[in-house]
Amino acid sequence: MNSPEQLTRPARKARRFLGGFSLVEMMACVSIIGIIAFLAIPSVSRMRSDSERNLAIARAESLNLAQASFIQVRGRTQAAADWTAAASATAKYNLLLPYLSYAESTVTAFMPAGYTVTFPTSILAMTKVSLRDPSNSTILY
Repeated sequence: MNSPEQLTRPARKARRFLGGFSLVEMMACVSIIGIIAFLAIPSVSRMRSDSERNLAIARAESLNLAQASFIQVRGRTQAAADWTAAASATAKYNLLLPYLSYAESTVTAFMPAGYTVTFPTSILAMTKVSLRDPSNSTILY
């Protein structure tokens, strides 16, 4: 017959091989993850700021297209009269709102955070809206 000591030896060996990771293996994994995070985080934040800038440019271009559509639909004379009567940027945005797809109710909500647009004083010249970034510098697009 087998002694109890002989039965427990294989069980002890199996339990030793079923153990977790060693401290060195865990430290290596943590350091590799740290290096990847160190390299990736600045790239992700730069990518986010670039995408916000691109979104602001795209939204400014959509405002320009809405101005052209507004002139085509209303006619040059009526469009100029309506545009001149709209004294504020909010009033001018409300004139363009029907010509924007999926637009927000206000120009502040329409643009990404920190970006601002200035509408031209005359719509007949077909000048683009002026776009400024969060540092208040003009973006040429």
